[in-house]
Amino acid sequence: MVALRDAVGRYGIWSWGLRAEDPAAQQEIPEAAAELEELGYGAVWLGGSSGVQHAVPLIEATSQLTVATGILSIWQYEAADAAARFLELDSARPGRFLLGLGVSHAKLADQYRRPYSTMAGYLDALAAAGVPAERVVLGALGPRMLELSRDRAGGAHPYLVTPEHTAAARALLGDGPLLAPELKVVLETDAGTARAIAREYLAMYLTLPNYTNEWLRLGFTEDDFTGGGSDRLIDALYAWGDDARIRDRIDAFHQAGADHVALQIVNGAGPDPLPRAEWRRLAELLA
Repeated sequence: MVALRDAVGRYGIWSWGLRAEDPAAQQEIPEAAAELEELGYGAVWLGGSSGVQHAVPLIEATSQLTVATGILSIWQYEAADAAARFLELDSARPGRFLLGLGVSHAKLADQYRRPYSTMAGYLDALAAAGVPAERVVLGALGPRMLELSRDRAGGAHPYLVTPEHTAAARALLGDGPLLAPELKVVLETDAGTARAIAREYLAMYLTLPNYTNEWLRLGFTEDDFTGGGSDRLIDALYAWGDDARIRDRIDAFHQAGADHVALQIVNGAGPDPLPRAEWRRLAELLA
């Protein structure tokens, strides 16, 4: 079986739309997945607490693309069910699915409690059911969850982070585990327009302490969280500008120690579930 680092490649796409429940979008999803594979992306990450079942149509429509959950919330899906679905899918299509797990947020999960201990117990249940640890990654931000990613899983998939976080995560993980941060991309060269698009999308995340606490650890201050986010915060969390600037920002994550960068298109055209034109342009930029 291909090693995880080789299977996902250097670049992937992170998308809410690829797990859409809307029937019209569901018809287009397999075609979009096949095109992403043709464009050279090594993996797709299904956002929005996706379940294993959301990966099936993408895997069936492609031949090599790795499909991952980014992330499956451990509060929303029972470990026994996730394990059973994983094993069934992996039996049918070996090595094509990567189980990304996360603890979500207290504001989004009514049963939220002792996230670290609950995640450890969830991993215990997956292991007991036969899910290989190397096929699991954690949406880890802080040191304790990163250590769990190193010791009990195949690596980490941090969301809304900076190259500085990536460097610290790599130092903690060591050389072996996969490190696959997510990075948001705004394909806009005008600074005011790009930052306005970014702030609109960032608004929800500014209300979630899991993220703001991590940014404080990275050296940002409460002042950076006002007004929709300071220019400093926006520029740290997003890649925007001309092709060279965006490519440099993506490269900064690899230089900091990332094996793979999961790229999420953010635009100001409303919630386009499948921004296929932007995915094509991004592929050209990366080439």
